[in-house]
Amino acid sequence: MYSISEASEALGITSHTLRYYEKEGIITPDRSSSGIRRYTDSHLIWLKFVMKLRETKMPIATIKDYTGLVIEGNHTTKERLILLEEHQINIQEQIETLLSTNEMLNDKIGSYKKSLAE
Repeated sequence: MYSISEASEALGITSHTLRYYEKEGIITPDRSSSGIRRYTDSHLIWLKFVMKLRETKMPIATIKDYTGLVIEGNHTTKERLILLEEHQINIQEQIETLLSTNEMLNDKIGSYKKSLAE
């Protein structure tokens, strides 16, 4: 079990972020008899997944929807699949945008280097 500070350190996020995820219903840590938040390895695995979704620009509202579907159980598998497939399409679009932008930057950098070499 991990305290909130240990979990935040292990994940590289702030305790505030963990509390926010809890407030939004994305994570429900266990509680000690005195009410102190306790995180398990399973919580950390889930939060790492959530963090990857955030890194790829999935909105918190969508993550909340996905979390709700997970909590509802296996009968929501199809809805979860659709949600993740739609997000994967968004990621592919991000990749294409980044590659295109990188190509443009390479061209611009090349022209500057050529100009400086002359």
